Amino acid sequence: MKYKFSFTDPHRHFIDIEMIIENNGGSVLQLQLPAWRPGRYELGNFAKNIQRWAAYDGQGNTLPSKKIKKDLWEVQSAGVSPVHIRYNYYADRLDAGSCRLDETQLYVNPVHCCLYVPGRTDEPHEIELKHPAGYIVATSLAQHRQAEEITILEASGYDELADSPFIASDTLKHELYEAGGTKFHIWFQGESKPDWKRLLPDFKSFTEEHIRTMGSFPAKEYHFLFQVLPQRFHHGVEHTASTVIAMGPSYNLMKEIMYYEFLGISSHELFHAWNVKAIRPAEMMPYNYAAENYSRLGFVTEGITTYYGDLLLYRAGCYSDFEYFKTVHKNLQKHFDNYGRFNLSVADSSFDTWLDGYSEGIPHRKTSIYTEGCLCALMVDLLTRRKTGNRKSLDDVMRVLYNDFGKKGKGYSEKDYQSVIEEVSGTPFGDFFRRYYFGTEDYEPLLNELLGYIGLEIVKTRSRLYFENRFGFKSEYTQSGSAKITVVAPGSIADRGGLTQGDEITSINGIELRHNLKEWCKYFEEEPLALVVQPSGKTKEVVLTPGEERYFRIHYPYRKKNISADEQKNFESWSHRKG
Repeated sequence: MKYKFSFTDPHRHFIDIEMIIENNGGSVLQLQLPAWRPGRYELGNFAKNIQRWAAYDGQGNTLPSKKIKKDLWEVQSAGVSPVHIRYNYYADRLDAGSCRLDETQLYVNPVHCCLYVPGRTDEPHEIELKHPAGYIVATSLAQHRQAEEITILEASGYDELADSPFIASDTLKHELYEAGGTKFHIWFQGESKPDWKRLLPDFKSFTEEHIRTMGSFPAKEYHFLFQVLPQRFHHGVEHTASTVIAMGPSYNLMKEIMYYEFLGISSHELFHAWNVKAIRPAEMMPYNYAAENYSRLGFVTEGITTYYGDLLLYRAGCYSDFEYFKTVHKNLQKHFDNYGRFNLSVADSSFDTWLDGYSEGIPHRKTSIYTEGCLCALMVDLLTRRKTGNRKSLDDVMRVLYNDFGKKGKGYSEKDYQSVIEEVSGTPFGDFFRRYYFGTEDYEPLLNELLGYIGLEIVKTRSRLYFENRFGFKSEYTQSGSAKITVVAPGSIADRGGLTQGDEITSINGIELRHNLKEWCKYFEEEPLALVVQPSGKTKEVVLTPGEERYFRIHYPYRKKNISADEQKNFESWSHRKG
């Protein structure tokens, strides 16, 4: 299979693609475009970005073809070889998992725009990339320069091609380091000033900690591809031998305000090289690109990755106590602020990413596979350590999954994951799975108990925002200065008063809001608030009277004041840190 990529007028964002297929004698040839991409477990329907599509023989004569599904075409190909498919693809989205063509770069995730022939995905696939002179190509694919303006990218099959994004540009910045005998490349595209003296040692340090934890690295080389944006942005996508991370704004990337976030997402995506790329749920072995790949194991693929992405930075010394505990606090806060935890388990929420994506959806329906999965990983880790006197941990569970499943190309099931935990810990985990993975039981009692094992405790304080603490709603400002309600605690004063998600508060006690809800609530503290609210274009008045109830408390992990010698020993075993 061969593809020719080229473009003119990059400001129009259309990539011209020609696919050339050696026909194996069939009278009908089917061409499929993926409907989703691995790493994002919702349909993307990429075919909507194709403007023109036609099939030809080798002499340029049109072949009869038609679309038989939203992203599946059929070509009448009797006696024709090779078959040429010419189409274009609109590439005007810049994030970590899409495609972008402009005057500065050609950035492609091939899974978006490369057709494949069902049943022939194991054959070698090649891209002939025509680009301006001076462009270089950042990718994990094997490549060679055929001419000054032509680069050849080679993949062993469609799976490797689909899983290997590339950036072609003349403004790429590049450095590399080695860890565990593997070369790791770092590429920056976009306005950026990488602080190589700081980031290279940090990347090397946390990469070595990853490899120590898992035993070996799954790829021969690895590429961090950073798309640096001028505005606030945070998005990463994992691949077998690379990751694309889109972050911004440029001017904050190397500053303290954003640098630890930069390390955090990089560490998270690196751990995915093991967890979900090598260690893969059975439902995704192999990938079915044409339809949903339902799995309830998002609490492993994303939850455990979230847990280790931060913990390994802490173990490596890249995170201080403050930076690490801040990440734990964020996960605790997201958990306790999400009332969907009482309605849909994290396992079922994983399955339902295919239903309503990664957005909240309707109020209080579901949970986050990242947040809930991370907290469950913490509990499994500490339970295992407590049961075995710190001789075994979640580290051992992940190594078993990697050695027995990942390295052997076998997918694992929910039962396999539970069995490995029970084998490592020497204790049944069925009750834990029923209550926390597959059920909606409150995490707080067990979390408190297990954090105490390593000398930590969750300290709860009131929200600093009066309307959150006293009335039970969260909000964000609109462009006009009104306050749009984002969350209402069920049964709260706000809920009983008639406020709902999506309402906009335009005035308080007769005073129009101008990005100052917080200040006016403080001013009228302990007094009833008369709110003018616009729900769906209408106007209503709501009066909220403060009571004794409190909502949206802040949950923060702290070291206990009187930590015991055993708790200190447990903490050091878990964190690999003294103190």
